[in-house]
Amino acid sequence: QVQLVESGGGLVQPGGSLRLSCVGSGFTFSILTMKWYRQAPGKERELVASITTSGGTTNYATSVKGRFTISRDNAKNTVYLQMNSLKPEDTAVYYCNFIVAMTIGGYWGQGTQVTVSP
Repeated sequence: QVQLVESGGGLVQPGGSLRLSCVGSGFTFSILTMKWYRQAPGKERELVASITTSGGTTNYATSVKGRFTISRDNAKNTVYLQMNSLKPEDTAVYYCNFIVAMTIGGYWGQGTQVTVSP
């Protein structure tokens, strides 16, 4: 049974930093890509960043480029999101998503709340 468990969310002041982690387990097939999404109240879920497990190619949403860094540890099936210079508009529930070979849609974590407020 596949599980993705996120951690690292919380309350932080504007300009602060947080590091999110997502650990996956129970995979039968290879993980191809690891992603972070976020969803703010009343808004659609949006892709924040992604990284391939082979080669480590990264992509970022324009709104976070230069402030957030995605990284991974393939041996631990873990993806990280280092978030610096946080802004109130970064407030959202953050979800990890693993795209797995031979699987449609991938797998999702339960979400972790990030709140940026004075």
